[in-house]
Amino acid sequence: MALLAYTDDRPGIAQAAAALRARLGARLGVPVTFGYGPRYLHSTGQLHKGGPAGGLFVQLLGLGGDLPIPGEPFGFATLARAQADGDLLALRASGRRVVQLELGGDPEAALAALATGAA
Repeated sequence: MALLAYTDDRPGIAQAAAALRARLGARLGVPVTFGYGPRYLHSTGQLHKGGPAGGLFVQLLGLGGDLPIPGEPFGFATLARAQADGDLLALRASGRRVVQLELGGDPEAALAALATGAA
């Protein structure tokens, strides 16, 4: 199982994600990896699409405000969302099991709630 977080990497989010990862691994009895998108796309993202087909991929979207990109009509959150959507489509096209979850305005609290529910 891979948790693919399109969030910022502040300590509270990292702690909540670590708790979710540990609880899912214990409950399901499978290894659970974690990566921040879009940066995982250039490393483990290649393994996700080209490796064994038995994985389960969970995209966790909590993109926050859309900081502008100079000279572009869209911001960084829009760009990250497009990258997440593109990876979602690529995973599906590769026959992978994938789901995309919107974490809302407080991704730290949403991850903590998911971890509590996974216990």
